Amino acid sequence: MTKPADPSAGRPRRVRSTTETLLSIVLILEAMLMFFVTLTAFGLKALPPVTAFVGGGVLILALVVAAGLLRFSWGVWLGWALQVVLVATGFLLPVMFFIAAGFVALWVYCFVKGRQIDRARGLA
Repeated sequence: MTKPADPSAGRPRRVRSTTETLLSIVLILEAMLMFFVTLTAFGLKALPPVTAFVGGGVLILALVVAAGLLRFSWGVWLGWALQVVLVATGFLLPVMFFIAAGFVALWVYCFVKGRQIDRARGLA
């Protein structure tokens, strides 16, 4: 009896850079953060319900999609733009200025360290 062929056996896996891996982790964490920020904006009546949930959903989707696009240089720029959007949520919920600052600091740290590690591995 023969074994069925493994469809992924013929195609090698793409090597992800350390920068891509670290930044995608940060973006997914930010997407989870935005889920709770959306619920908070709704609960505190900072925005009308439709605006809070649609806006939050769009931002969550943008963060998840950007995490998948980090293999491209413009995907990293999209990630930087989303960091600005994350800080801008502080205008709706002022505590987000502080929380977003922490996540932006994490983004910058992962960006810098990821690039250093990639250079040392010969990937950049």
